[in-house]
Amino acid sequence: MKNKVIYICSNCEFEQLKWTGRCPNCNTWNSFTEEEVCKKSNSKSSTINFRSTLKKKAQRLSEIEVFNSDRIITDLSEFNRVVGGGIVRDSISILAAKPGAGKSTLLLQVAYDIAKKGFRVLYASGEESESQIKKRANRIIDGNLDENIWIYSDISMNNVIEIVKEVDPDFIIVDSIQTFILEEYSSRPGSPIQTMECANELLRIAKDIKRPRAVIIVGQMTKEDELAGVRALEHLVDCVLMIEGDSLEELRSLICSKNRFGSTGEVGFFSMTEKGMISIDNPSQFFMTTRDSKDMVFGSSLSVIKEGNRCIIVEIESLVSNSTAPYPSRISECLKKDQLNTLISILEQRGKVRLFDKNVVIKSTGGIKLREQCVNLAILISIVSSLKNKSIDNGYVFIGDVGLTGEIKRVPSMELRLKEIDRIGFSRAYVPKGENYNNLKLKNVEIKPFRYIYEVINDVFGSK
Repeated sequence: MKNKVIYICSNCEFEQLKWTGRCPNCNTWNSFTEEEVCKKSNSKSSTINFRSTLKKKAQRLSEIEVFNSDRIITDLSEFNRVVGGGIVRDSISILAAKPGAGKSTLLLQVAYDIAKKGFRVLYASGEESESQIKKRANRIIDGNLDENIWIYSDISMNNVIEIVKEVDPDFIIVDSIQTFILEEYSSRPGSPIQTMECANELLRIAKDIKRPRAVIIVGQMTKEDELAGVRALEHLVDCVLMIEGDSLEELRSLICSKNRFGSTGEVGFFSMTEKGMISIDNPSQFFMTTRDSKDMVFGSSLSVIKEGNRCIIVEIESLVSNSTAPYPSRISECLKKDQLNTLISILEQRGKVRLFDKNVVIKSTGGIKLREQCVNLAILISIVSSLKNKSIDNGYVFIGDVGLTGEIKRVPSMELRLKEIDRIGFSRAYVPKGENYNNLKLKNVEIKPFRYIYEVINDVFGSK
C-alpha cells in the first residue's frame, strides 16, 4: 500500500498536492486541511479495467436505441410523482433533509412497499443499530414485517459490498453516505475522499449491466441547508431529493431538484404522523380551510400556486394590528421578509392604504412556502381585508404579481391555474388585464381582469 497526502479546502473542497495559505479556487485563507490517501500499490488492475472500457465502440447519435427505463412503483403516490412515476431499477438517488425531517422513516416505508411486491431490499445503516431500525419499523408498519427486507448496520462499505453479493437485493438504501468508509483509504468518515469513493462504489453496483439495482443514498445537511460534502456528489447521482419542513409541524415537502429520468421541480406533500409519512393526495384541500358560505372571516384570501406540473389552491391569512413601537413588526414564515416589506410599501403608496403604524403578520394555511410571485395580489388583498375588517367571499381567487407601479402583472401558466379553480368550483377570479380569457371555456368562474391594485381593492371592498 502507498500513502499519498493531499490538501483539501474546507470551504470549496478544492484539492491540491501542496499546502498554501490561500485557496486558489475560492480565495479563502487558511482553509486547507491535510488528508492522507492510501492507495493500492498494484495499479495493474485499474489499468486493465480502464482498457476494457475502451473496447466499446462509439456510436452515431442517430443509430443509438432508446430503451424505456423499467420502474418500481410504490404505494406512496406523492413519492412516485416526485421521482418521475416510480424508482428506476438501475438508478442511484440521494435524499437529504435536516435531522428529524423523516428521511429514514420515508425510506423504510418505501422499502416495505417494494418488499411487499416481491423485490429484495437491503437497508444498510451507519448511524443506527438493527434494533433501532426494528423499533421504527414496528411503529410505522402495520401487520407482519416482510421477509424480503434485510437490515445491516456497519460503517464499512467493504462489508456492505459483500452483503450485496450475499443477499443479491433489487433495492439498496444506504443511510447515510457520510458515515461509511472504504478500507483502502485512511481518511476519516465524511471526508470528501471517503464520501465520493463510497458513492462511486454504489454507482458501480447500481449501473452493473448484468445486474442493475436501484440505490438510494441518504445525505446529511449543513447548517446552510445544503447537502453536506462535495458538490460532485450531486453530479454523480441520477436524482436529488430534499425533504423540507419543520420537525415540530405536520407538513413535509419532498422536492426534486435533479432527475435524469423525469421532470425537475416536482413537489410531493406528506403528513408526518406517528404511523410515518402519509401522502397528501389532494393538497388543495389540505391548504384551505373548509368554511360555510355564511362565515365572516377577516384577512383570508385564496390564490393558486404551481408546484411541478400541478396547480394547488393556497389560503393566505393576514393579521393587521396597531403598533405602539416606533418600528411596526413585519412577520411572515411563508415568504421572505424583504418581499413582505416591498408589498406593504406598494400597498401604502399605490393602494393608498395606511400601514406605517400597523403590525402586519402573514401566514399560509398548512405552512406551505410561497415562492411564486403569483400570490402577491392575494397577499395584498388579505392585508386590506384584515385592516378594514371586511370579509372576502369564499368563492373569490386572486392570481397575479404586483409591480412597484401598482400594476398587476402577468404570471406563467395562467390557463392551468384558471382551469383548476374552475374544476373545484370557485365563482370569481381576479387576474391581470391584457390577456385573452375568452377561449378558455370555463364553466363556473367569472373572470375579472384589472390593471391596478387600487381597482381590485375598490371592486372587492368598495370605494370607501
